[in-house]
Amino acid sequence: MTRPAFEIRHYVGPEDLDLLLGLPYALNHEVAGDLDTRRRRREWTWLAVGDGRLLGRLALWSTSSFSEPMQLDIFDTDSALPEEEQREVGEALFDAARTEVLGRLATPPEFARYLPADWRDHAASRRTTEMLINILESRGARFVVERLRLEWRAGTPIAAPDPRLSFRSFHTIDELIDLTTRALTGTLDAHSTEELANIDPAAVARAQYDEEFAKYGSPREWWRVATDVDGGPVGFVFPARNAYHPIVAYLGVLPEHRGNGYVDGILSEATRLLDAAGAGHIRASTDVGNVPMANAFARNGYATFERLINMTWQPASDDRRV
Repeated sequence: MTRPAFEIRHYVGPEDLDLLLGLPYALNHEVAGDLDTRRRRREWTWLAVGDGRLLGRLALWSTSSFSEPMQLDIFDTDSALPEEEQREVGEALFDAARTEVLGRLATPPEFARYLPADWRDHAASRRTTEMLINILESRGARFVVERLRLEWRAGTPIAAPDPRLSFRSFHTIDELIDLTTRALTGTLDAHSTEELANIDPAAVARAQYDEEFAKYGSPREWWRVATDVDGGPVGFVFPARNAYHPIVAYLGVLPEHRGNGYVDGILSEATRLLDAAGAGHIRASTDVGNVPMANAFARNGYATFERLINMTWQPASDDRRV
């Protein structure tokens, strides 16, 4: 049977929006706003079109102020196509992105695939996802982690404050860096573990602050240090708001205080703070392998609504680059 012909082209503009959104995906509702604010850009968005129909798409994302893409988070093919044709479309899309953008970067942006919580239970979803992962692996990417995406909704009960804990603001940014550095010891977070293999904990903590926490526009007064009855810090949490949702951006318990159940009191404080600020919902995420944190979220009313798969590439100096 002759395969249908298709072309790979860029997203043109608003007249293409319905076409661009022609395949179902968790991020579809954000795409129009991202294009308006330049978190997505025409030159970072590729469409595979055959007979006026969308057969696949690939798009990159960044913050509006950054000149290079930070994430490859839309990569779809039409699941109605036979798998061989889906693969042909997917490979053509990725190769176009590599030729025009990805290949000139020192390290291509991380791949993020947002999936239903039960994606493995659905044959079509599983088949397409595994095929896309295989395409990326064949072009030098490697699996890093699967994460739980969690949500708390207003009206869900919030646990009473832990009487052993008090909360205060960080005294200084140096204290923030120090506490986040200390919390990296024994971390179960896959991204942090990979970073710690190459640089020291203080540098990882500084990068987390510079590249993530410092960019949130929500009040820094929300960031809280948890202290024990003697006034010493036992952990901390960063309630925040990103461009899309109220979030629990990061929560840490210092190594010497783990195993004492402080995580629940710290998480409930963050939830209480965001709820008081009017959040109708709160988003969070943690690695599938971080069982203690996943259990804490579940105990505090955060339900898994999606999963997220991350893959990365080696730096350009490595022969396995994209």
